[in-house]
Formats: sequence, C-alpha cells, structure tokens
Amino acid sequence: MKKLVFLIFAFAGQACIAQNDVLLSKAEDSLRRGVSFFHSINIHGGYVYYITTDFSLRWGEVPTGANTIEVQPPGTPAVGQSFLAAYRSTSDEEALAAAKGAAYALISGQNHLGGWEHTINFAGPKRNTVSFDDDQSQSAISFLMAINQEIEDELISEGVRRALDMMRMSQLDNGGWPHKYPEQGNYHDYATFNDEGINDCIRVMIEAYHFYKDERIEASLRKAARFLMISQLPPPQPGWAQQYNEFLQPAWARTFEPPSVCPSVTVNNINSLIDLHLALDHEAYLDPIPDSLRWLQEIRLENGKWARFVELGTGKALYYDRGRIRVDTLDQLHPERRTGYTYETDLMEQLSSIQKRFEKVSALRGGEFNAGDELVSEELIVSLSRKVEAIIASQEASGAWVTKGDRFKKKMPSGVRWNGQYEVMDRISSAVFNKNVSVLCEFLDIYRQRENQ
Repeated sequence: MKKLVFLIFAFAGQACIAQNDVLLSKAEDSLRRGVSFFHSINIHGGYVYYITTDFSLRWGEVPTGANTIEVQPPGTPAVGQSFLAAYRSTSDEEALAAAKGAAYALISGQNHLGGWEHTINFAGPKRNTVSFDDDQSQSAISFLMAINQEIEDELISEGVRRALDMMRMSQLDNGGWPHKYPEQGNYHDYATFNDEGINDCIRVMIEAYHFYKDERIEASLRKAARFLMISQLPPPQPGWAQQYNEFLQPAWARTFEPPSVCPSVTVNNINSLIDLHLALDHEAYLDPIPDSLRWLQEIRLENGKWARFVELGTGKALYYDRGRIRVDTLDQLHPERRTGYTYETDLMEQLSSIQKRFEKVSALRGGEFNAGDELVSEELIVSLSRKVEAIIASQEASGAWVTKGDRFKKKMPSGVRWNGQYEVMDRISSAVFNKNVSVLCEFLDIYRQRENQ
C-alpha cells in the first residue's frame, strides 16, 4: 500500500512538472510573439500609450501625430525596459534589437541640456526644457543605463553621460530637484515631490551609483538624503509636502494643489529614505521614519482612505477645485477634478508593505539586506501560472493584446471642462503590453529558479 501511495505521488509530481514545462514553452512563445508584434508598431523606434487596431489613431496623454512618441511611462522608456526584460528571459535577438531601437529614439530626442520633456516630435524642434514630472526624464535615463549594462554602444554611453551630468547640474542647492529645469518661474522651480519627482530622481541616481561607482553621484545622493531629512515637517505632523519653495516652506503649485502635508508623498519618502540607507549604509536616514508611520496611522479618514492634502496645523482634509476654490467634501468638486485627480487614496496595502520593509531593514542594521533570499513558494507559482494562462488566452494570432471596448475620457474643445463624456474603442495599450511582458518574464525566471532550488 505504501509503495502504491508513493507511486501515485511520484506520478502526480511528474504530471505537474510536465504540465508546467508545457506552460513554460507556451509562455516563452507568447512573449516572443508579443515582442515581435509590438516592435512592428514602433514610431521611429519609439512608442505612444495607445494605438487603434488599424493603426490609424494614436494617443499619449492626448491624441498624437504620426511623428510623435511618448517619453513618459508607459511610453518609450517603459516599453524599452520590457523589451530588455524579454531579451534577458529568452535571449531573443529581436527583443534586444527593439530595445536598442527605443534607446536610439530617446537619444534622438535628448535635448542640449541632456534631458527630455514628456514627448518627442521627430518632425519638430527639440524642446529646451527638462521635465522631472511623472518619471519623464528619469525613466529615459534608467532605461538607457540598463541597456548600457547589456551592450557596448558609444551612442548610448554618451547619452547616459550627458543625462547624468544634467541630473547633477539640475539638483537644487537644498538637495531636491525641481519640477522642470532650467528655471521656469513659479512652482516649476520648487523642490517637487509631487508625482514622485524627487523620488524618481533619487532612484535613478542610486541605480547610477551602483552601475558606475562615481563619487560625484554619491555626493548628489547624500545631498538628496539631507534634503529629505530637513524637509520633514515637525510634530505633530511629521510628514512631507508636495513641493517646497526656496525658503523650504510648503507652497502652492497648481490652483488645486495647496500647501499641505501629503500622506502619499510621505509614504514615497519613507521608501526613498530606506533606499538611501541601503545604498549609502547610513543608519541616520532611518530616524525620521517611525514618527511618520505613526502620523500616517493617525490621520486615516472615516471611509478608510487617506486625503491627498492635509491642512497644516488642523489636520483636516483639503479639497480645492481649479481657481483655488475650496470645498468641504470630495462630492462638491467639479467632475473634471473629482475623476481626474486623486484627492483620496487607499494607502493600507502600501503602508503594510512599507512597515514590514522598515522593520526588516531596522532589524538588520549593521548587516546586509538582501531581498532575494526567500525561496519561491508553490503558491506564487500557481498564482503566476493562472495569470500566464489568461495572458496567453487573450493574445491574438498577430501577437497583439487588444483591449476590447476601451473606455476613455473624450477630449474636449479648448476652454470646455470635461463633464462625464467618454469614448469607447478597441485599442492596443503600451501599459497592457508592459504588464503582460512583466508577468511572462517573472514566470519564466521564477520557474527556472525554482527548478534550480
């Protein structure tokens, strides 16, 4: 009887392995076909956010022309990173060629300052400003550095050098980075955490420090860390604002972005402090975190979410419409703002994750932190397998992933506020491509890792 049970389990194990091997092969095929299709729809080597299935219409943040690509994720740098990940998982030469094409597109659009705005128009002049909004220049630099580690290419290496020089030159005296560079006036010149501007700059410089071990980059990171430390507001509100003026005071940006303490910014800054501690091995960078974590727990709204803006002094949630018009509740905002801007957010999952990360790093003070020590669980394999099966099932014969009946806000005429109008259309999405590639690569990499355990 024992022998029979053993044989049953042995057979079941072999069947499971065989099943996973089949899925592994299908996942790799899906990844190659997805890469090949997406590579075929490039625009001068770059990419936008959306494209119709007949390739007649393209969008970034707004409709774009035939010669325009997006720098802002999920555009060209993010797609390039997906190609690079696919190459590392499959050794597919087309994936590497596609990644190189995306890198060249970005370098073609790199301006004389060494950075980028959110789009590149190959039929027009280069813009003479650098934007750190929404991970625009930062994502381009991160991708160029990543591919620079993979291949030797003088053009890419020079693009990286110019970009990193720009990162050091654009850093403010206080250690932050502005919304835009060089000086534009008003809030564009302020040290800006909004949309993770400074956080993305820190991430890029940490990557650069790991890659190149440049003392000038280390000095820049220490300067940024000091800014995080001194810009934290005092108790009883030990968080951070979205942007700071030259006097290191929370300041107005757009007319619906008041001076305030910002929970989401605070969460991002806690992560950046941990990152800086791990990169530079300086324990003092962890000191501001406990007070911030306690404050974040204290200011949760009755609905379980967190306000984007918390009034200085009072701790009340702030809601501002365009024109600096203050209202009392989210429902009182115009629909264009209420649905187009995140005034309330559920931060619980992020807080739980960051609390665990802080506790782990704190426990290992003086030791080496390695996030990759944990074994791959069976639960993770099962979960990934289900996602992979869904991705494969949704892929068309061409290799494309099409979002059927994609619902998106209708572009309104100049001067007319959006008030609930939508359009529906089948579209091919860069974000969906990037997400699917990430899952497929993770499955391939983890499954192979598990086989070697």
